[in-house]
Amino acid sequence: MNQYLQFNFKHIWHPYDSMTTPFPCYMVHNAHGIYLNLINGVKIIDGMSSWWSAIHGYNHPRLNMALKNQIDKMSHVMFGGITHLPAIQLCQKLISILPKQLECIFLADSGSVSIEVAMKVALQYSNVLNKHKKVFLTIRNGYHGDTFSAMSVCDPDNSIHNLYFKFLPKNLFAYSPTSSFLGQWKHSDINSFLNLLITHKSIIAAVILEPIVQGVGGMKFYHAEYLKQVRFLCDKHQILLIIDEIATGFGRTGKMFAYEHAKIIPDIVCLGKALTGGTMTLSAMVTKREIANVISNHEPYKLMHGPTFMGNPLACSVACENINILQEGMWKKQIYNIEKQLKKELLPLMNHPYVFDVRILGGIAVVECKYIINVKLMQKFFVDHGVWIKPFKKLIYLTPPYIIDSVSLAKLIHAIQYAIHNKLLFLK
Repeated sequence: MNQYLQFNFKHIWHPYDSMTTPFPCYMVHNAHGIYLNLINGVKIIDGMSSWWSAIHGYNHPRLNMALKNQIDKMSHVMFGGITHLPAIQLCQKLISILPKQLECIFLADSGSVSIEVAMKVALQYSNVLNKHKKVFLTIRNGYHGDTFSAMSVCDPDNSIHNLYFKFLPKNLFAYSPTSSFLGQWKHSDINSFLNLLITHKSIIAAVILEPIVQGVGGMKFYHAEYLKQVRFLCDKHQILLIIDEIATGFGRTGKMFAYEHAKIIPDIVCLGKALTGGTMTLSAMVTKREIANVISNHEPYKLMHGPTFMGNPLACSVACENINILQEGMWKKQIYNIEKQLKKELLPLMNHPYVFDVRILGGIAVVECKYIINVKLMQKFFVDHGVWIKPFKKLIYLTPPYIIDSVSLAKLIHAIQYAIHNKLLFLK
C-alpha cells in the first residue's frame, strides 16, 4: 500500500493542508459502527463522527438500505423543473421537526453552500423591499464555512480564513459573549452587539450566528440568554436572523436544534453535516413563508441559485431515514449518557497545569490547553492509542457518534488524559 500513500502524498491536496509538507495521512480501508479500520489492520475509535456528521456511526444498516433501495430507481436527476419523492418526503420530514413558521426549503450540497444561499436570500429580501442593506452582523470567534460569503462572516482575525479577508465583503463583528452556557448571565455581554446594531441598522441585511456552540472559531459555549437578546433586538429593528445549525443540528447539544436552548425561532436556518447521518453531502436552507413570498413576488421573481446536485435523490432518501431514526428518540438517552460520562471523567482535567478550560455540552467535549498543540505529533499519539481525535491550535475536542458505548468513550477520554500529561506534544 505504500505506493498509494506515496501517490496521495504527491498528488492529493487534503483540507487545510500543504502540498509540500503535508500532515501524515492514515488510510482507512473500511468503517463500521464507531470504528475506522485502517489499511494496515489497525482499528481506531472515531471520536469526531467525521466532523460532526456520522452520528449513528458507519455502515448503519438502515441508512445503507435506504441508499440501496434508492440507487436502483435513480441516483440523481436535475432539480430544475423536475421533482421526486425522496426530496418531497425529506422536506415533509424537515417541516415536521422544525417550527411551523419555517416551511420553505432550499436543498443544497454542503453546509457552506446553504450559508451562501441564506445570505443571498437576506440580500435579495432587502433589495426587493428597497432597503438595499448589504452588510451582515455576527460575533467574533464564529465559523460558517469555507466559501467566500461564508468566510466573510467568520472571525476576521482568529479564523482559518484571515488570509482572504482583504478580498471579502466587510461585515460587522460584535465581541463574542463571555457568559458561558452554564454560567451566570452578564447583561453587559449584549452591549457590543447592541451598539453595532443600533449604529448600522440601516445597512444590516441580517444577523448570522452559530447557536450556543461556536465551532472551529474556538469551540466556545455561550449563554442561551444571549441568543434570546439577539432575537429580541432583531425583531425590534426588523432585521432577519440566520441561525447556522450545520454543526449543532440533529441532537448534538442535547436538543434537536441548538437554538431550542434559547426558546427562539430563527427567520432562516441552515442545516447540514448530520442531515444524512454522515453518509452523503446534503444541506438545507429553510426560511419563513413571508420571506420566500417577498422574493418570489418581485423581479426577478426567483432565487438565483441552483446547485447541480441540488435535491440529490440518494442523499434525500438517506436523510429521510436518518430523521426516522432520530424521531424514534433513542438519541436523547444516548446524548444524556455521553454527556454524563464526559463530565465525570473529563472535567477533572480542569486542574491540570496544561489545561485552561474544559467545556462539555451534550455530545461535545472541549479541552482548551494553555499551549499550542504539536498537531502532527499528537495526531500520531492518538492513533497509536487506538483513537481518532483531530486537535487544532490549543484545542482537543470530541464529537463521538451517538451510538458509542461507555467503554469506548472511556478509551477516547483516557487518550486525551494521556496526551495532556505528555509535554512533548505541545509547543511551549
